[in-house]
Amino acid sequence: MKPLLVLPIILPLAAAAGCLLAWRSRVAQRVIGVAGAAALLVAAVLLLQSVWRDGVQAVQIGRWPAPFGITLVADTFSALMVLLAGIVGFATSLYSLASIDARREQYGYHALMNVLLMGVCGAFLTGDVFNLYVWFEVMLIASFVLMALGGERAQMEGAIKYVTLNLMSSAILLAAVGVLYGLTGTLNMADLSVRVAARPAGGVMTAVSMMFLVAFGIKAAVFPLFFWLPASYHTPPAPVSAVFAGLLTKVGVYALIRMFTLVFTHDVAFTHGLITLVAAFTMLSGVLGAAAQSEFRRILSFHIISQIGYMIMGLGLFTAAAVAGSVFYIAHHIIVKTNLFFVSGVARRLRGGYRLDGLGGLYRDHPWLALMFLVPALSLAGIPPLSGFFAKFALVRAGLAIEGYGIVGVALVVGLLTLYSMTKIWSEAFWKPAPGNAAESPAPPMSADARLMLVPIALLALLTVAIGLAPGVLLELSVRAAEELMNPAGYVTCVMGEPS
Repeated sequence: MKPLLVLPIILPLAAAAGCLLAWRSRVAQRVIGVAGAAALLVAAVLLLQSVWRDGVQAVQIGRWPAPFGITLVADTFSALMVLLAGIVGFATSLYSLASIDARREQYGYHALMNVLLMGVCGAFLTGDVFNLYVWFEVMLIASFVLMALGGERAQMEGAIKYVTLNLMSSAILLAAVGVLYGLTGTLNMADLSVRVAARPAGGVMTAVSMMFLVAFGIKAAVFPLFFWLPASYHTPPAPVSAVFAGLLTKVGVYALIRMFTLVFTHDVAFTHGLITLVAAFTMLSGVLGAAAQSEFRRILSFHIISQIGYMIMGLGLFTAAAVAGSVFYIAHHIIVKTNLFFVSGVARRLRGGYRLDGLGGLYRDHPWLALMFLVPALSLAGIPPLSGFFAKFALVRAGLAIEGYGIVGVALVVGLLTLYSMTKIWSEAFWKPAPGNAAESPAPPMSADARLMLVPIALLALLTVAIGLAPGVLLELSVRAAEELMNPAGYVTCVMGEPS
């Protein structure tokens, strides 16, 4: 058995168990939580290095041969996603040390966060559609408890909306899995790739693909299935919002890209044409919703929706260059969006709320925080030389190459509106004078907790700048991931073995 393939699942599970065993000691839970996230990050780095060096890797749990057993698979795309989960998990664990109260820690916050990371990594590494459903349910359980932890009224309202819509998505996904098994006799993704390709195009298989599109579309928050996200993601504490914004919807996007490059490629003109149309409306509806908001995290929540449109735009265009652009965009966005939610949490700590009309003066009082907001904000808007510019440039160039002028035009307009929303936050929260008497009085020194919260923000901001100044590494990873996705023969051979 290749241990690197199972470590991203085992390590968070062990950390979660350790936190539960140490439930009487807040300090022990914190140490175990940070250590578990750090171990996951190291394992993710090693896994990506191994995949880059040796190619696609697979392991059959219990030594049952594919397609009969549980399969874990790591190609460049899934290994990169596990690395991003490790980065977000480690940054969130550091941020949580200063931002999560003792009561939530007492009720298992650190254990739940590690269970969530386990579910995310499991979804990225599974080679089986049914187990993809199982990992989605692991994430749903952990995320629902994290969202409701604390029992505040706004949290409970958001959690109920979140879990209700996601349970509907899970029901549709389970029904789709059952129908797919009935049609093909297998749920192993590599085996499905071969069997679905052998079936005639259109008909019932296209209908099944639409069931998967709806199920994963709800989880990814695409148009018109996104309404649960802005109603829930702004309600929990900042680190929970950050990890949700950075990772959870991206698991839905990952599932869409995986299934619609590996399995559902039998009717590309219809399925991927529809995905392109959905991408355009997702971009527009998200950015227009953001422009209408006046609360820091609600603006950021609507921007998650808008940016999901960019991620599935490359899938809809369905060329190697476009899919590479999507992979690059996902990586950029996970880092940037997590960081923006971190910044919103510090703003709340300093000013007592998230509403823009109650903020102000942050640039005067805390210029370093203002700078660390500008880096991810301008990157999200696609301003060069930050990572978002290269992500959008890759997608626009791929769209122009196949004369997709409509979707390219939407992408460019949405980029301008994104910049407008970010300047709105800058103007209200950072540039205008602080409200009330605080505008004239000197700012009190930043507390030790707030300074600790700046550490992961600075690390992610530096990573964003590094990607922008040296995009070649991530671009090379994205291109290789796209080549493997568009030509899945290596994936299939690694899982199923050489055809006899």
